[in-house]
Amino acid sequence: MSSQSLQWLAAVLLLVAIAHTLSVGWFQRQAARYPRHAGLLHLLGEVECVFGLWAVVLLLGMAVLDSPNGALHYLDSRQFTEPMFVFAVMVIAATRPVLVLVRSAVAVAGGWLPGSRTTGEYLVALAVLPLLGSFITEPAAMTVAALVLRDRLYAGRPSLRLQYATLGVLLVNVSIGGTLSNFAAPPILMVARPWGWDNLYMLSTFGWRAAVAVLCNAVLVTAVFRHELAGLQVPTPAQRAQHPPAWLTVAHILFLLGVVASSHHPVVFIGLLLLFLGFNEAYGRHQDRLILREGVLVGFFLAGLVVLGGLQQWWLAPLLQGFDAGTAFYGAVLLTAVTDNAALTYLASQVGGLSEAFKQALVAGAVAGGGLTVIANAPNPAAFAMLRGQFAAGVIKPGWVLLAALPPTVVAVIAFRCL
Repeated sequence: MSSQSLQWLAAVLLLVAIAHTLSVGWFQRQAARYPRHAGLLHLLGEVECVFGLWAVVLLLGMAVLDSPNGALHYLDSRQFTEPMFVFAVMVIAATRPVLVLVRSAVAVAGGWLPGSRTTGEYLVALAVLPLLGSFITEPAAMTVAALVLRDRLYAGRPSLRLQYATLGVLLVNVSIGGTLSNFAAPPILMVARPWGWDNLYMLSTFGWRAAVAVLCNAVLVTAVFRHELAGLQVPTPAQRAQHPPAWLTVAHILFLLGVVASSHHPVVFIGLLLLFLGFNEAYGRHQDRLILREGVLVGFFLAGLVVLGGLQQWWLAPLLQGFDAGTAFYGAVLLTAVTDNAALTYLASQVGGLSEAFKQALVAGAVAGGGLTVIANAPNPAAFAMLRGQFAAGVIKPGWVLLAALPPTVVAVIAFRCL
């Protein structure tokens, strides 16, 4: 099989996978109509499974049309550190000791704000927690923020408009909220070293603009839905007796920081995860169910994106080279919606002779568009996995997510282009 044919096969399957993500609701409805095949249809309706499934199709196609060894060689050439890291950090960040600590901090900060407690906690969760992505990595920040919102907003059964508006703001804010540092956001990590961007550069060039946009998005969505938020009947926080001891919380935070610090070394962070699983079992009375299933699904999704995305350079790279600094920003916003923004910035890092203005515009566009689709930013599948059960029929409709993410994306665009 020629390399050109393989490239076309990968491009077609990428388009099919994107179309599949937009059709997950249809598969879920068919599962109700055809109970005999409900298991398979539910699987096809899991948005986290889509890219992994089509990556398997790609590998099977390579094995049949080229050779099994060729498919294995391609698979061995892929880098799966990020999917493994996201799985590890999700499992630890979603444990009771970590969440109780974050919920308590959000409750205290929300209590200082005027209005109802729910309104204050909602604003803090969307304005502050996404910025943690610059310090504990975006996947960890997304996991914590999604679970806090699940328990302090979605548990109150808000309207469908508020559900999707919140998800849209969360995705966009986490995507841009990781730009205050050069190590925590996947699209920044891809270019920071080759382009010589340190933390001071990130903060002065992107970070403060991102912080302004995050705050504006949180304030705007809170103001629009202030009456509904004030009237929500949200369950009260866990009682003090259910809170884990302080030393256990410290231990969990140390495990989390250890995984974050070793995020580029799978042998280390997977070892820490295995040690954590044993530690968690030893103190099970202070724990809730680990989100192993959700973490595996998100890892499978990202691994599929790695496999499918590895053969898209043939059309992405020439397209990037055709941009000038003025169009790079808006081109990156649009391209990010159909490709992972980290893959986009990685390809740009391989192109020589780019101006500094072009680099800044491309990265800003990549993170600004990171909330438009589930595939636009690596942590997005984590939010889908955490919040899907709160939506009608357990389905988050990607088309509605796109519409909900457009207003906060516009705010991010204005912040990066006009400030």
